[in-house]
Amino acid sequence: MSALRQLPLQRNLRDRRFQALAAAFVLALGAVFAGPLPLTRSGVAVLAAVDITGSMNVRDYTLDGKPASRLDVAKAALRRMVAELPCGSRLALALFTERRPFLLFAPIEVCADFAPLDGALAGLDWRMAWEGDSRITAGLHRAVQMASELDTDLLFLTDGQETPPLPSTGLPPFDGKPGAVRGLIVGAGSHALSPIPKYNDRGREAGFYGETDVQQENRFGPPPEDAESREGYNPRNAPFGASAAKGTEHLSSVREPHLKALAAQTGLAYAHLDGPDGLAGMLIAAATPRPLPGRIDPRPFLGGLALALALAAFLAGLLPARLLPLSRT
Repeated sequence: MSALRQLPLQRNLRDRRFQALAAAFVLALGAVFAGPLPLTRSGVAVLAAVDITGSMNVRDYTLDGKPASRLDVAKAALRRMVAELPCGSRLALALFTERRPFLLFAPIEVCADFAPLDGALAGLDWRMAWEGDSRITAGLHRAVQMASELDTDLLFLTDGQETPPLPSTGLPPFDGKPGAVRGLIVGAGSHALSPIPKYNDRGREAGFYGETDVQQENRFGPPPEDAESREGYNPRNAPFGASAAKGTEHLSSVREPHLKALAAQTGLAYAHLDGPDGLAGMLIAAATPRPLPGRIDPRPFLGGLALALALAAFLAGLLPARLLPLSRT
């Protein structure tokens, strides 16, 4: 007799709908009584300094199947990077032109302030430049100092073309401590030379720069080692020779050797910008991991799973009995 009483109970325990409802009840209790769980993630705090000088208008990328400028691809890469960074990360934005970066805003949180941050990145334009020169080395050195003052790492995005070119003495000295500020120099542009678009006073494109439009050699400071072999050389009156300098400074490519030398000088990492994707991973690999204390609330997940199981059990009860799996007695 006791065996007969146990038989319905055993069949109920093996019933899939009963099991689903029991699990849903347990999960619902968890959703009621469970509390938020502590969670620590790693994020970044970074100053992004973007080169907006004329050579960044060179269209040597492709974006959405169309030719795109270096600045357009840099903007797209930064916008995707912000969307991929962990919540709690902070980003400050600066523009670079002439010889110094200009801070647009101090570090803000990338999730809570995503909309204004994304809008600011989308609105970057070469017309914001206040000077035509592009003294990359001086700008990078000042950006490192600015990042140190903001207590952030540095992301410096540029094609590396110095305008005017560096003097024959090479890189200016770096006054800071190499490696004191971590971060990444990102080289933008193709490795092949391309013409630089020229714009008129109304901001309309008016052809490309020619050889005589751009300073081809920096003639401040001591002359180069080959100066004595130049035509018209005079140590006093013509230490750089008598002829105008010729070169390819009116054409542009990513100056990767120069940027790698700057990275070694400042202790930053270097990476090339191949397109709009992958910048977040490159930055996280080079930046300082910063713990972000937070919490995760499991209650929505537990409640949702309990509801799904209850609905599944309810819908299973509406199916014809012949479609349900038979339990063995």
